[in-house]
Amino acid sequence: MSFTAAYKADCIKALDSVDLHKVDQAIQLFEEARKEGRNIFVFGNGGSASTASHFVCDMVKGASFNKPTRFRINALTDNLATITAYSNDVAYDCIFAEQLKNFARPNDLVMGISGSGNSPNVLRAFEYANSIGCKTIALTGRDGGQLGPMAQLQIHVANPHMGRIEDGHMIICHMICYYFMDKA
Repeated sequence: MSFTAAYKADCIKALDSVDLHKVDQAIQLFEEARKEGRNIFVFGNGGSASTASHFVCDMVKGASFNKPTRFRINALTDNLATITAYSNDVAYDCIFAEQLKNFARPNDLVMGISGSGNSPNVLRAFEYANSIGCKTIALTGRDGGQLGPMAQLQIHVANPHMGRIEDGHMIICHMICYYFMDKA
């Protein structure tokens, strides 16, 4: 089997590990947040930061343009000045929690993306979000790490390979987004 065929087969196997009922639950949480005008915050590190930005772009433009109700959604990964100021002056592990302290309110929706489930800045943000009564969704990989049990809803790609985890997370984000673009 070629490398590309093996990679494709492994991606399909990783996707088969995803509980689609939980993706449906996430869609419902996003639908409720939009209907009630609540804020939605998405974040992660590295490739997960890119997934967060991509997802928010899709939700702001694709799932909101010309719609009677729109998503109030932001990627906490996108304000480079804020991230570097907190990283330099305080600590990298507070970059998302501190932004949530400025903007999040009870019942807002918070989605963290972490392949390992152990990113300290994502964990701190979930501690804060849970403490003020936000609804929390975690996209995780491997064994879910510490983040999985902290989330009210964990969508898990049960695979050890970071690339396949990130592939799975992007597809999950597209499932959510395209529900609102194609179906709803």
